[in-house]
Amino acid sequence: MRKSLRLTVAAAVVAAITSSVALAAVTVKSLPTATFGSPDAASVTVSGGNFSGLGNIQAFANLTVNGTVSYQCANPQGHLSPGQNPVPASPGNSSVGLSNSDHNGRATIPNLTATATAPNPAPSAQTVGCGGSGSTQWTVVNPVVTVTGATLTITHGQGTAVIFCRNYTTSGTGTAC
Repeated sequence: MRKSLRLTVAAAVVAAITSSVALAAVTVKSLPTATFGSPDAASVTVSGGNFSGLGNIQAFANLTVNGTVSYQCANPQGHLSPGQNPVPASPGNSSVGLSNSDHNGRATIPNLTATATAPNPAPSAQTVGCGGSGSTQWTVVNPVVTVTGATLTITHGQGTAVIFCRNYTTSGTGTAC
């Protein structure tokens, strides 16, 4: 009984070590590239990137973007002026399974786009800085969303093991998380 218990524990340890070594063997052949403003100022598209050593378990790419929203202010007569205080945008998120990761352990990220949005409900006139001291007589209109950052995370399996993470603040290959 004790001998079979020892063998079971030893097999579990070997399996754990082997799986961690397999994840450590993931190789980035080329970095994914982010394009800000694609297809619009509120979006980022990530594409490319080639990975090997993924084994036969599917990998998943997740892109999260954040940004700011600027508003115009309409006074009671309908005249517009710019708001003084940009507010945070609602983050955007997009995911895709790297379906080719189960073919010889290689995968490439297809075009993956995420878009930030204006908050709903819109912020108050006071928050946006309408009317000098934030008069309640003004109306917040014409939101313009601009993405300021993005994070790409690739996980192995069902999202449990992060194998790649990259932060982007401009178009290009970004920096490691």
